This record gives sequence, structure tokens and C-alpha cells, in this order.
Amino acid sequence: MSSNNNPASWQLNCSVSIPKNAEFVTLAHGEGGRLSRKLIQEHILASLNNEYLIALNDAAQLPKIEGPLALTTDSFVVSPLFFPGGDIGSLAVFGTVNDLTVSGAKPLWLTLSLILEEGFPLAILDRILESIARAAQETCIKIVAGDTKVVPRGAADGLFINTTGVGELITPIPSGPETLQVDDELIISGSIGRHGIAVLAAREELGLEPLPLSDCGSLLQSVERLQSGIGDQIRCMRDATRGGVAAVLHEWAEASELTLSIEERNVPVSPEVRGVCELLGLDPLHMANEGTMVIAVKPGAGAAAVEILKSIPETATAQQIGIVKSRGITPVTIRRTLGSEQPLDDPLGSPLPRIC
Repeated sequence: MSSNNNPASWQLNCSVSIPKNAEFVTLAHGEGGRLSRKLIQEHILASLNNEYLIALNDAAQLPKIEGPLALTTDSFVVSPLFFPGGDIGSLAVFGTVNDLTVSGAKPLWLTLSLILEEGFPLAILDRILESIARAAQETCIKIVAGDTKVVPRGAADGLFINTTGVGELITPIPSGPETLQVDDELIISGSIGRHGIAVLAAREELGLEPLPLSDCGSLLQSVERLQSGIGDQIRCMRDATRGGVAAVLHEWAEASELTLSIEERNVPVSPEVRGVCELLGLDPLHMANEGTMVIAVKPGAGAAAVEILKSIPETATAQQIGIVKSRGITPVTIRRTLGSEQPLDDPLGSPLPRIC
């Protein structure tokens, strides 16, 4: 983006047009006065209004619920703000909703904090708020509280978002990776690496055809079907975001002190992701996902889990990818397509920063 002090010179680092007559965020929009109220009333409430948010109290007053709660929070700094298959707004909602969902919770309420950079176009903010509203409606979660801050030009790369989600835990609650046992079965809900490759292609303007699309989306329906169909057979679930599938498997192996073993030929990878990974020397198992999860189920329940997932469009390419074994010399192994079983590296960090 530009370092020019003229707001009209502000540019997104992605191919989204800014109207010629665009208005821009100023520092005064974050200082609590008339412009702050104008920003909230004309932009935020215009997209996200509901019975909780309209009160504009210091704290949202929420109804009592009977069951135990789940609470999660996440911050989103993805660059670029718009990428093939999503944007920072939908990512901020789906990311937190998925964290609740794979923990066995029904999403209920969400807080939304925006850190805006001086000079950010209000028209682009409106597009992102509309995306947030659509994602919240799709996942039946209410945005009940929030905050807005404005920082000087160059301090926030346009827009950062923090969301905190509250959900009600639904029984049977998955018992967690520490309860994994030998012969438990491992499942992936869809083709892997799509979010990381989509952000990479957009950021570096690789000009790929066809364009890789992020899997940014909700896992809510898939998890609800799994819970109603084989709920007592589920050991644990985890959305495979930063670090990808490899990071999830290593976390579970560490928690259970067992070895998790997968078959490369069973792991679904789209031709677009496979092509980019081969070209750049990346492993799809290390690439980030934003709408794909790993599930561990008790022995014999894998086929039923895959059948349930395949009945839902978002997880139609689900596959059983491996099994849990007694601890061997390495915590996670993979049988490559043309080779023998070998260790699968634990990613030290993300091969691509700023992906969520």
C-alpha cells in the first residue's frame, strides 16, 4: 500500500477496485466522538445489526443457557485482505466458528474487534462487513459486541480483526487427543492445502489457471451430522489451519504418546494445489486449510464417518487416511505413494506467513 499522506492514494495489495469518490477512515473515526458514532451507525450496524448489538451497551446482556460453555478467540491478519474463495471478513467468522464446532460446541455468540489503518477506504470496509454478516448468518452465530480502533497510516496493513466466540458444548463431547488408542482411525474431511495455496497465488500474483480457491468456509453442518450420527465414536476433531494436517497429527501424537500413520495415496489433494506444491517444493500436508478438519474415531467407525461427510457438499471429498499405532521411533509416519513408510516432519513454522 502507499505511504503517501493523501488518503486517495491508498491502495489495497490485491485486485479490488476503490471507487473514485471513496471516503476514507481517519484517526477521528477511532476517537469516540461524532465520527466514531457515524462509523458505527452508518457502516457497522448497517451490516451487522441485531437485538444484542443495537443496545450499544458496554457489555452485551445474554440469555442464560443450561449446558457448559466453550470459549475461543483468534486474530486475523491475512494478506491480501481479499483472496480467491474468501476475504478477511468471512475468514474471521468461519475461523472462530470452526474452532468452536470441532470442540463439540454449538456456536452462539461472537465479538468483533476491528483495528483499522488511517486512510482505509470505507467502501472496502463495507464489503468486508457484508461478508462478515453473510458468514454469521450462514453459521447462525450472533455478533453481540465489538470494538473499533484506528491506528496511524502504515501501522496495520489496512485492517486486522479479532473475534471471540462462545458456544454451548453438546454431548457427547469429544474426549480429546489424549484418549486416542491403538487402531483408532484417522479421517480428513476434504482436499488439503487449498487456503495456503490460494493466498500464496493471490499475494504473489502467480497468474495460475485455473485459479486455486481457498476452502475458507464453515464446518458446522458436517460436525453436526457427525455428532448426531456417530457422536459417541468420535475421539477428537481439529481444523487443520496453520501448519496444516502435519501439525495436527504431531499435536495428537504428542498428546497420546502413540504413533499416527497415514497413507499418502489416500490424502485428497486437488490438481491445482499439487501442481503449485511440486513447482515450489512445498508439501501439501504442511499447507494451511480454513475449512478442512482431521477427525479421529474409534476402530471400525471410519467408514460411517466418511459416508456422513461425503453426503455434505463442503466435505464431499472426505477420506480415511490412516490409523493410530503403538508408539514407534517417530510420532507421525507416512507411506509415500512410491516408497516405504517414513517419518512425516513436524513443521517448524508456516511456509507462508500472514495466511489467516
